[in-house]
Amino acid sequence: MSKQLTWGILGTATIAKQSMIPGILESSTGSIGAIASRSLDKAQAFASEFSIPTAYGSYEELVADPSIDAVYIPLPNHLHKEWVIRSAEAKKHVLCEKPISLNRLELEEMKRVCEENGVLLLDAFMYRYQERYTQIKNHIKNGDIGELRGIRSSFSFNNAGALDNFRMKKEFGGGSLYDIGVYPLSLARMIFEEEPEAITVHSFSPDSHNGVDMSAAGLVEFNNGRFLTFDCGMWTAYRNDAELLGSTGRILIPDPFTGGLEGFQLIQGSETRQIDVEDTNHYAKQADYFAHVVWGETANRFGVEDSLANMRLLDGALESQEKRERVVL
Repeated sequence: MSKQLTWGILGTATIAKQSMIPGILESSTGSIGAIASRSLDKAQAFASEFSIPTAYGSYEELVADPSIDAVYIPLPNHLHKEWVIRSAEAKKHVLCEKPISLNRLELEEMKRVCEENGVLLLDAFMYRYQERYTQIKNHIKNGDIGELRGIRSSFSFNNAGALDNFRMKKEFGGGSLYDIGVYPLSLARMIFEEEPEAITVHSFSPDSHNGVDMSAAGLVEFNNGRFLTFDCGMWTAYRNDAELLGSTGRILIPDPFTGGLEGFQLIQGSETRQIDVEDTNHYAKQADYFAHVVWGETANRFGVEDSLANMRLLDGALESQEKRERVVL
C-alpha cells in the first residue's frame, strides 16, 4: 500500500459531507482518521456514514490527536483564523475553506504561525486543479483567441430565505463576496497571471439580511486595459459561468467553479469547437496535490503568498462596496 496522509475533518459542514470527504476517500493519497463536531452525536453520524474510525465531540480533541497529519477546516469564516492557528500549533498541516481568512492581516498572522511550526497552509479553491484549465491556458498562450482582453464571470444562487445561515451574519464573515465572489476574483488572477491595479464594487446589502451583500457586481482593472467584470449573489437565480474574451476569439467555460467534466468551448470567428476534457473529481485532485506538497514531491503553485494576494483583492472589494468608490490596490 502506498503511503497515506491521515486527515482530520474539523466540522460537519455540508461541503465536507458532499464534497471534501468523498474527495479524500477517492484520492490516491488520503485517508480520514477522525471527524469532530461540537455535537458528538453529529460527529458519530458522519463517522458511521463514511466509516471514519474516530468521532470527537470537540475540535480540541481532534487537533490533539497525534495520529492526524492534516486538518480540513470547513467552519464558518470567522473561525478560520483560530482553528488554522490551533491546528498549526499542534503541527497539523491545514487545508482551509475559502475565504481562508476575513482579511489580509488575519492571514499574515496565520502564515507566521504555520511557518514557525513547519506546516503547509493551503486555501481550498478546488476548481484550480481541473485539467481543463491547463488546456485553456495553453490555448491562450498559443494565441488561439488572440490577445486576452478580459474575463467575465458570474456565480450566484438564491439562499435568501435562510436567515439563520452564517452567510447572513456580518460578524461571521457573511455576504456573497466572501462566499462566492472570491471565485471569479481568484480565477482572474490565475488566468492573467498578474496582480490587478484597482477594483470597483457595487452591492445590494439590505437591512432585512443584516446588511450583508446579497448581491454584488464589480470591475477589476488589470494592466494594459485588461479587466474582469463579475457578479455574485445569494439572492439571485443560479448562475456559474465564465467567458475569456480575446481579440480574435473567446473561450466559454460552463460551471467553471463546480464542474470540470464539461470541458469548454473555443470560439474562433463563426466556428465553435466543443473541447471535451477527461478529468477526475477536483476535490480528490486537491487532496492529492496537498499530500504531494506536504511530502515535498510537488512544488506548491498556490502558496500562502498567492492566498495573500487573493485576500488583498478581496479586501479591496469589501472596501469598495462599503465606500461606494474605486479602490486602488
